[in-house]
Amino acid sequence: MLAEQYLRDELNKFAKYVIQQSRSNLSKSKKNASKELYNSLGYDIAENSGTTSLGFEMADYGKFQDRGVSGKEKKYSTPYSYTTKMPPPKAFDKWVVRKGIAPRGKGGKFASREGIKFAIAKSIYKKGIRPSMFFTKPFEAAFKRLPDELLEAYSVGIEKQIQVNINKK
Repeated sequence: MLAEQYLRDELNKFAKYVIQQSRSNLSKSKKNASKELYNSLGYDIAENSGTTSLGFEMADYGKFQDRGVSGKEKKYSTPYSYTTKMPPPKAFDKWVVRKGIAPRGKGGKFASREGIKFAIAKSIYKKGIRPSMFFTKPFEAAFKRLPDELLEAYSVGIEKQIQVNINKK
């Protein structure tokens, strides 16, 4: 019973550190326009049949912000890439408004945002999304800091027990 509580306490510390550092990284790198990804970060510790597991959660698009996406012209070391379809311009509607991007036409009058949204989508399709590693770096740093006695006691596969599940919240 004492060993299970120790494991649970250490996993709680581990997860809290990863979430706190990930949120900090999002804010520092200015990838926090809507706060949706920031607020979606969470974790869950579950116990099933004598096994304790830790799962992390974040908004679905978080994995693309973390690991990046290769574009048609610029490639990154990532499992994700744009192949035949560019992101839908509609996806940038709220982002353009939050960022205060307001195109102006002739005479200085405000123009439709449709063109700017399409230009942003096309640029991302070509250039991709550079990996930010906002989650991966804190996770790896925290894993290295886990106590040696914890790693030794559960060396049967602690890496398998700490499951990184990026689930849509």
